[in-house]
Amino acid sequence: MTNPSSGTRRYLAIWFPVLPADRLRRQPPPDFAPKQPFALTGKIKGSMRLVALDPSAGRLGLSSGLSLADARARVPELAVFDHDPAADRRWLERLAEACLRYTPMVALDPPDGLVMDISGCSHLFGGEEGLAEDTGRRLRATGMTVRIAAGNTSAAARALARNPWQGGDECKAIRSLGITALELGEEATQALLRAGLKTVGDMAVRPMSGLAARFSGEGVERLRHLLGEVERPIVPIRPPAPVTAERRFAEPVAHTEYALSVLSELVAEVGEEMGRRDIGGRRFDATFFRSDGMTRTLSVETGRPVRDANSVVRLIRERVEGLSDPIDPGFGFDVIRIDVPVIEPLAAAQLKLEGGSISEMQMAALIDRLTTRLGRDRVRRLAPVDTHIPEQAQIALPAVEDMKPAAWQVSEAGEPPSRPLHLFDPPQPIEVMAEVPDGPPHRFKWRQGFHYIRLFEGPERIASEWWRRKDGAVDRPGLTRDYYRVEDARGRRFWIFRHGLYEEKNKPGWYLHGLFA
Repeated sequence: MTNPSSGTRRYLAIWFPVLPADRLRRQPPPDFAPKQPFALTGKIKGSMRLVALDPSAGRLGLSSGLSLADARARVPELAVFDHDPAADRRWLERLAEACLRYTPMVALDPPDGLVMDISGCSHLFGGEEGLAEDTGRRLRATGMTVRIAAGNTSAAARALARNPWQGGDECKAIRSLGITALELGEEATQALLRAGLKTVGDMAVRPMSGLAARFSGEGVERLRHLLGEVERPIVPIRPPAPVTAERRFAEPVAHTEYALSVLSELVAEVGEEMGRRDIGGRRFDATFFRSDGMTRTLSVETGRPVRDANSVVRLIRERVEGLSDPIDPGFGFDVIRIDVPVIEPLAAAQLKLEGGSISEMQMAALIDRLTTRLGRDRVRRLAPVDTHIPEQAQIALPAVEDMKPAAWQVSEAGEPPSRPLHLFDPPQPIEVMAEVPDGPPHRFKWRQGFHYIRLFEGPERIASEWWRRKDGAVDRPGLTRDYYRVEDARGRRFWIFRHGLYEEKNKPGWYLHGLFA
């Protein structure tokens, strides 16, 4: 590898040539034999074919794309397993999380690679060579076959990692690569070869306009990216957090309690930083990097922005206590990091003497603790929705998501409520005797009981929301509802409605929608 010039962005590409096979060896099925050659198969164009191979199977003359019947004829002792792309993807994501110890800018290069932006951080590991060596050592310790290369662009690093080259000057190495490094597809690659363009260097000396006109604009764009003439930023698996702190250890920490005490110090550090910036955190991600390359991330959320270290540490400890799978340090943690990816303004506040602010803070703290202990979707609150359809006028959200006061519509002082305390969803059908065509009800039957109406108020007419209908539903408008607040002879109050006008429907139905008391 060559050292970059000052100010140049640098990328490190990691390629796992046999990721499906390595993943299967690490997560073997019950009938797996370690020394037996194996292949992973999938249905391609209506037939079962080899999708991925164990290196030992490749040395026996098998290759990807070969039919399963031909493979068994050549290697009768071949073991066969179903290819699971979803499991490969999950394993690749776990490997990406393990690489976050080096830089927050880690991106997936599916189905079998990663790309890291290492600009400004390689010196922490003894330069690019030291970083690449440490990365490869940790990944190989997990059982992965790895090839690593660095470049001025993500495309250059990726091409050098996936294609053989002799080392030395990076620019010469890139130009010496075959045009297959551009990954343009078989048809476009054959067209370039027929034109006598065998290497990246052969294309680089040709006018770009001529190449784009004769072949494709995509090929030219990939060539320019490979040569470093254009920049394409990577998309990291986790956007860099606005506030972060980490601690690295010369010797791995093997005790979970000590690791949590270090995490408490890190939380205090980010709290001080947020205090200087008048901000607070809404989510805190604690990541424990094990020396064997694996990671464990614990996240806690708060209903309001906070920066008090004791509150955050208490939530994290409750999160740890509620884990069904305890934190296993393995051979020890060598890096511990706390990230605050969600922040909001939080200026210093003066508490009210009557204690109102303290009560709000205590309620927020209670919701945070319940959410951490029971789960994000277990503690909910109702929020108003901008619609006049009664059963759609509220939605249940995680209570920790937004603790701002909801703008509920309330009745004027001294006036009875316009909406019932208990709402049936869906409304319950009832039998009603009423004046026609659009008169009020006189009595109704609900749950085998008759209710004689003594007082009523209404109707309150609620039409359908025609502007919310999907395309194609304009000719099928919803029915109008006439709502009545009624009181029966025993003083019980109900909210009932007629579903449809007589000009909309021959025989409109009646429904009980809610109970006032």
